[in-house]
Amino acid sequence: MSDADGGGYTLVVDLAGDATVSAGALGECRLPAGAYAYTGSALGSGGFSRVDRHRRTARGDHDVRHWHVDYLLGHPKARIDRVVRSVGVDVECAVAARLPTGPVDGFGASDCCCPSHLATGDACGGASDDPDGRDRVARGARGTLDDLAERALAAHETAVAETDDPDATVDVVAGSGE
Repeated sequence: MSDADGGGYTLVVDLAGDATVSAGALGECRLPAGAYAYTGSALGSGGFSRVDRHRRTARGDHDVRHWHVDYLLGHPKARIDRVVRSVGVDVECAVAARLPTGPVDGFGASDCCCPSHLATGDACGGASDDPDGRDRVARGARGTLDDLAERALAAHETAVAETDDPDATVDVVAGSGE
């Protein structure tokens, strides 16, 4: 399998400050600072070149807004920390369903029945693991990003395993840089 084959991906996004983004037909979305995970698919002829486009948008090198995630990534406080990919298989909805509930209904899910393809890191750890939130506060943003990235990786690995495709792989690649 190669990048040209495409597959599913999750962008682990660090939003350094509160933001209000106008996301096309969804309207204004108010997002608090924190970690987010956006899950999408790159199955067309360009394969994972879509992820490269997302990186350029997050760096400010590309300002065309086509998908909901473009509005988030185009915000100056947003950057892609890393990307989890499932190469060669369409696991977009299966991965999105395994991640924490998203803050915006319908975000990235206008072409499917999923509630949202944008997850928030605030739900990482769960109430039983950190009932008062002290551990999350002590770890800071890095811990939340790492937690959400680990959940995304586990979601991709599980979804790929369920496809029974022996050629499908999961990897983690660089984000948009500083």
